[in-house]
Amino acid sequence: MDMITAMLSRMVARLVTDGNLRVTWPDGRTVSYGDGSGELVHAHFTDPGLMRCLMRNPELALGEGYMEGGLTIEGDDLSGFLRLISRNVRQNGVGRFSAAAYGARKGLRRIAQHNPLSIARKNVEAHYDLPTELYELFLDKNMQYTCGYFAEDGMDIEAAQIAKMRHIGQKLRIEPGMRVLDIGSGWGGLSIFLAKEFGAQVVGVTLSEEQLDTARKRAEEAGVADKVDFRLKDYRHLDETFDRIVVVGMMEHVGQPQYATFWSRIDRCLAPGGIGLVHTIGRTTPPGQTSPFIHKYIFPGGYIPALSEVMEEVEKVGVLPTDIEIWRDHYAQTMRAWQAKFEANLHRVREMFDERFVRMFRYYLIASEMSFDELGLVIFQIQVAHKPKDVPLTREYLYP
Repeated sequence: MDMITAMLSRMVARLVTDGNLRVTWPDGRTVSYGDGSGELVHAHFTDPGLMRCLMRNPELALGEGYMEGGLTIEGDDLSGFLRLISRNVRQNGVGRFSAAAYGARKGLRRIAQHNPLSIARKNVEAHYDLPTELYELFLDKNMQYTCGYFAEDGMDIEAAQIAKMRHIGQKLRIEPGMRVLDIGSGWGGLSIFLAKEFGAQVVGVTLSEEQLDTARKRAEEAGVADKVDFRLKDYRHLDETFDRIVVVGMMEHVGQPQYATFWSRIDRCLAPGGIGLVHTIGRTTPPGQTSPFIHKYIFPGGYIPALSEVMEEVEKVGVLPTDIEIWRDHYAQTMRAWQAKFEANLHRVREMFDERFVRMFRYYLIASEMSFDELGLVIFQIQVAHKPKDVPLTREYLYP
């Protein structure tokens, strides 16, 4: 075993103390790690060049190794492998080599998350301007690319996404004719639902032309084109007031350096007596940095905030928090539903993309599930208003 592989082997031995991991290294040697408990996970590293990458940036290298084929897992049990690694990272930390890389990325995050309009548009195009047909293969019929709300046992993803949208509508206390701003309106599912179910007049803004075209077509098909106005516009350029403002799954793309601007714009656009709601993935750990694999291949410029970073900026503007709800496990369930549909439609994905893309997207979906299941990610729903009594003083209005 060469020096680099030997060092990696020692790192894995310090990291993996819980579970049953077997690794076959590029020179053919097989080593077991962990306490032998649970199902055996057997990883094969076949690319010697991957070893140096693992030393420099293990989190990125693992994803790229799987994507490029230099890392394979027996039975293609990527879920079992990432769950075992994630569980041990939570228990034992990442080690000094990974910690050094983590610290460097955290220190540079203001550069990585610098999102002026030109960069923000490119970041959106990188993911959301992929063919809509891809997303139709694994999302629900309302095209909700955010966490479902599994309010009852046995809910499928279709019911959970409707429950999510209804919960948001109730939390916003929308009445017919109210003007609602949907920042980051995506393929239009939430805007259309609020128009149909609550009678709202909705303005939805997005930076994705692909999403914009789809949203407008779907509004026509749903018979609410007269109630929904979808625009290709950056939220920073809005200069209107609205009775309600909703942001679902978009704050993750804002970037921490823009939080002050983001909340100032919500404060400015929310009419007196209005209610706003921001639904975002959040971390239950202190502020950190974006997964390098997710940053490079999936959501460039994105960042998942700690609640402390968000509330620091809310405190500086004219709105105040009236409710903060934390959803646990709902996104892990959502991810599993998306994975199942993605795998069931692999033949169609392969018609659109190559095997490398399939492995990249599978890694993204499973790694994201583990982030919620094992590494402390949750959903924050932050409700805001200008005055404390703009919202009922108890939550009973949500559960009639």
